[in-house]
Amino acid sequence: MAEALEILKSQSLTSVLQHEIEELVLSGSYRSGQRLNEKALAERFNVSRGPVREACRALAKMGLLELIPNRGVLVRQVSQREAEDLYDVRATLFGLAARLTAARVTPQQMALLDDQLERMEAAAETRSLDKYYPLNLKFHESILEFSGNLRLVDEYFRLIKELHLFRARGLLHGGGLSVSNSEHRKIADTLRKGDPLAAFEAAFEHVQNGKHRMLLAPLEAGEKPEATKKGVTRSNPEPA
Repeated sequence: MAEALEILKSQSLTSVLQHEIEELVLSGSYRSGQRLNEKALAERFNVSRGPVREACRALAKMGLLELIPNRGVLVRQVSQREAEDLYDVRATLFGLAARLTAARVTPQQMALLDDQLERMEAAAETRSLDKYYPLNLKFHESILEFSGNLRLVDEYFRLIKELHLFRARGLLHGGGLSVSNSEHRKIADTLRKGDPLAAFEAAFEHVQNGKHRMLLAPLEAGEKPEATKKGVTRSNPEPA
């Protein structure tokens, strides 16, 4: 019994550390390719290095970290080609979420989406990415949640976490926040009409447009250009 309790405590601690380290990575506290010091993390969280190591292994399985022999634990570097592939898969998943939502959305859920659209419109008018971006994420999250498919939600957000390793402000390019929100309105209109096929197409197109905006975004300071298969260079993107 005592041994079982110790295992449970260890597993719980590892889960807590995994969440905390994940937050550090996704918030940008560690840049892509940067090494994580297990000893420093253990001291930061006042734990032994064992649970930290286990948490890092779990995050490596999620695709956020890399365990490299003789180098240690590094934040995973997502290449442009990988990011493009992730966008393509994400477009399909988000399209599916919209299709499922169109068949079951309630008036209350549509009211919530409409409120998010109005708040994004206000942020777009002032070109405030800091205000727009959280609302943008919430709009996407709402459609995922309304789809009622938990496995779809899990897979979608796993992709989003990987895309967070490939940072940028693509939302400010290719027409800006207003264009992004006009695409949101198009998705909402298809949901309101209860048209699953049109909802899939609108949501799929929105994410693909986000990928194109990412490819057109200027390079960040100190970042080297990377040619795509179409000869376009990019900066690191945030999800559209």
